[in-house]
Amino acid sequence: MSRLDDVDLSARLSKKEGKEQLATAQQRLVHLRLLLGGQIGSGELGPPLCVLFEGWDASGKGGAIKRLVDELDPRHVRVAQFAAPSYDEKRHHFLWRFWPVLPGWGGMAVLDRTWYGRVLVERVEGFATEEAWQRAYGEIVDLETTLAAEGTVLVKFWMHVSPEEQLRRFESRRDDPYRAWKLTDEDWRNRDKRAAYEDAVEDMLARTDHAGGRWTVVPGDDKRYARVAVVRTVCEAIESALTARGIDPDSPPA
Repeated sequence: MSRLDDVDLSARLSKKEGKEQLATAQQRLVHLRLLLGGQIGSGELGPPLCVLFEGWDASGKGGAIKRLVDELDPRHVRVAQFAAPSYDEKRHHFLWRFWPVLPGWGGMAVLDRTWYGRVLVERVEGFATEEAWQRAYGEIVDLETTLAAEGTVLVKFWMHVSPEEQLRRFESRRDDPYRAWKLTDEDWRNRDKRAAYEDAVEDMLARTDHAGGRWTVVPGDDKRYARVAVVRTVCEAIESALTARGIDPDSPPA
């Protein structure tokens, strides 16, 4: 059975549960983020935190990112979105354009789409040769292993939704004039290639899940559940990283 097939897409939270659990997780994240940045506690800088988001179109990446950073001071987090590489970016190695946004010690960055485009859309759409995207698995793992060795905490999310829920969201966007801009012809074309993308996702999860960068597949059919799961997972990653460096994640503010 594939990893995507193992995901329980029936996971749900009521409106009340979702609101309460999200608020608790966000408050915990505020505390942990300030500890990472040295704004509270001993003042020692914690490790860089880099959160990567990939997922199906309309899988809730944007909403999850919004809830992840909502309660943080905007000076303490950088959100970067990556679309198709530009003409100039294509002149460089595919990883080159991501370096400027990677966080330093005490920093946090959230990437909406990432270097995994090489083994997803570029693979399926033929924008990269097979030799190039096959080679990219090792190049990506080497990059992430190097970052992890230097202390970076990598949290990698694949936001997963069923074909039925994706279609419902597509149609909802299509029928809403204030959200229709989110839906493109390319989204519909990608949906028609779901089987090919599923194969690419399964290969990605299998070949780039490693000690320095584990994948978390988030059940996304229920947005409330997915958003809580994302914030909690990031909190747990920070807690583990701080503890491993001898920093008490429950250190008082002063």
